[in-house]
Amino acid sequence: MKINRHFLELKDSYLFATVGAKYAAYTKAHPERKVIKLSIGDVTRPLAPVVIEAMHRAVDDLSRVETFRGYGPDQTCYAYDALLDSILGSYARKGVTLEKGELFISDGAKSDLGNLLDIFSTENTVLVPDPVYPVYVDTNIMAGRRILYADANEKNGFLPPPPKEKADLIYICSPNNPTGAAYDRAGLKAWVDYARRENAVILYDAAYEYFIDDKALPRSIYEIEGAKECAIEVCSYSKTAGFTGVRCGYTVVPEALVREGTSLNRLWARRQSTKFNGVSYVSQMGAAAVFSEEGERQIRENLAYYRENALRIAACLDGAGVPYTGGKNSPYLWMKCPGNTDSWTFFDRLLEEANVVGTPGSGFGKNGEGYFRLTAFGTAENTREACDRLAKFFAQYDRK
Repeated sequence: MKINRHFLELKDSYLFATVGAKYAAYTKAHPERKVIKLSIGDVTRPLAPVVIEAMHRAVDDLSRVETFRGYGPDQTCYAYDALLDSILGSYARKGVTLEKGELFISDGAKSDLGNLLDIFSTENTVLVPDPVYPVYVDTNIMAGRRILYADANEKNGFLPPPPKEKADLIYICSPNNPTGAAYDRAGLKAWVDYARRENAVILYDAAYEYFIDDKALPRSIYEIEGAKECAIEVCSYSKTAGFTGVRCGYTVVPEALVREGTSLNRLWARRQSTKFNGVSYVSQMGAAAVFSEEGERQIRENLAYYRENALRIAACLDGAGVPYTGGKNSPYLWMKCPGNTDSWTFFDRLLEEANVVGTPGSGFGKNGEGYFRLTAFGTAENTREACDRLAKFFAQYDRK
């Protein structure tokens, strides 16, 4: 018996596990102090009422013989029409036409971003931006693929252009986690053109697309001509509708996406029918309500709450003269650590002196060193208090 030794190439600990461990150790040692977390992207607002009502109805369905549901419909990889129709309606409002068979329901974007690799050869070269959401890198290290990095930095606004090297699989997240930067149509078209020219496939992470309120920015890669021939789009209800504890997402694999004479849609359907039994009926019915007319109104109220938090943090950083990206069209703010401090040193000082937790940029890649991610996914009360603490912290920073 042999293990997959590529796992030994991973860092000892997942970034957010390390942040969580440091937070836990500090709060245990200082139980009298209130520590405010602006680190992970976990939502704090309750589910929208229309979603709760739909889930209650679904639970009632499961209590009666005549409406009981077991496994979902096989012909749609265990997805129910009510949910698929609501997603199609959401895309139609963005000017994108899809077919029901191009949609696949999942338990979240993170799962699919890793599982999609099953349908691609380990011989493919992968291109990821740096800094980057760690899952993109770790899942490919596990599989033993060669990884290239596209430098995201201050000079390019943390939105790198296509490289000169050839890549086969390309990860793009827009609005980006961790930097909060978002591609405009011209920037995204350059990547679509590159992928078509190189016969590559883009894995497009659109988990934060509902935070975009600038009409100049695309919310789906399929708003770009030719994208259906080169891109798979992965979406999530976690940040859109607060489903971090409910678990539901969806992935689009267009029928037009063909490589080596083979439909990637068919490959993914085969993979899912073999290794995935679908999302619970209750979760699907709750998700189906999200993109209803009333559902969209209610979730936008929650999103406005987080946007206000982001603007408050941005104003705090502006007042302190701290450079950052994000905060608009994104729930994340990517700030430069003052005084050229490395990101873990800054983390420790911020925790000790201001009792605020963020995420060190170096955990997202080499270009993240010297940067720090803050999130708007907190309560308004905690965000206000954290900003007061940050203002005092930054005012004294240069003296230490």
